[in-house]
Amino acid sequence: MTEVRAEIRLPTKELRDDLPFYTKVLKMRLDMIFPADNPEVAVLSGHGLRLRIAKGATEAPGTIRILTDDPDGFADGKLELLAPNGTRVEIDALNHPVVTPATEHAFVVRRLADQAPWVIGRAGMEYRDLVPSRLGGAMIASHIRVPDGPVPDMVHFHKVGFQLIFCVAGWVDVLYEDQGGVRRIHAGDCFIQPPGIRHKVLESEGVQVVEIGVPADHVTEIDHEMELPTPDLRPDREWDGQKFVHDIGKDGVFQPFRVPGFEARDTSIHANTKGVASVMVARPTAAPAPWTVHDGDILFTFVMSGGMTLEGEGKEPYRLEPGDAFVIPPGMATRYADPTPDLQLLEVTLPGNPPTRVL
Repeated sequence: MTEVRAEIRLPTKELRDDLPFYTKVLKMRLDMIFPADNPEVAVLSGHGLRLRIAKGATEAPGTIRILTDDPDGFADGKLELLAPNGTRVEIDALNHPVVTPATEHAFVVRRLADQAPWVIGRAGMEYRDLVPSRLGGAMIASHIRVPDGPVPDMVHFHKVGFQLIFCVAGWVDVLYEDQGGVRRIHAGDCFIQPPGIRHKVLESEGVQVVEIGVPADHVTEIDHEMELPTPDLRPDREWDGQKFVHDIGKDGVFQPFRVPGFEARDTSIHANTKGVASVMVARPTAAPAPWTVHDGDILFTFVMSGGMTLEGEGKEPYRLEPGDAFVIPPGMATRYADPTPDLQLLEVTLPGNPPTRVL
């Protein structure tokens, strides 16, 4: 088997000045040095990195980032250092906790007819941003289209506080860690992907999904070791206190909604995230809806079918159609007026089940 190694080359003016820094301060191992009588090149390794420090090299000194579970103890508590050869060294935490910024509340309406651009994202998927402000980084909402056929995806996971995949058209097949074989969601179905659960998208046809992520900026990390499906079926497993949910829309039961004049089916996400979020599908009844105010934090809604007029205090009314989305801040009075009989709304709230007052 052919052996292959990769190195990063860094310049130096005087090798003897750099060696103590890289071996003692950065705790790297010296693997090679030459010529013996007047060394000009040294090769060092450590922390998953291999460096060739060479006198007369023409590259810029660059920056090395060292990630450790003890950044305060790695280099006597120094988080930024400068090597004698000019290379900057940053010491950072190996695993940062997920931090959700405070929500910057705003009334947001995003209409499909406004032709917001679709952009190509991970694995060839097309993304349309539903909340451009991202409420100050508190959440991201994306309308996603996936090309038909096999998806060039890899086993991966997200460092996230909450993540929802709700299918609004077509179908998609996904594998999830400890959840058995292939899971297919159709229009009206949804998954929640608990923080850190490994998964892989396999294949799709005509699929469109709405994806909600909290916080907006979160890391997707590839797992090169795990193979899916995993051998164990563990439906009650929790990741950061959340269970995997695969909700089948056609099996849902509609009950009175927080907004009078509507009924909704619960996807069980409130129970399985211990109140982190609620995901409901709402539709109108015969009674007109009153003005209401919610006292939660994030309330996001996507129009899946039909239409209605969204009225808000101090705002011009918006006639909404399929593909439109809106965010209502806490304390703002709104009314869902003139709904068509086929109206269906996807509502995502964080925390779940916000208190709602009828005016």
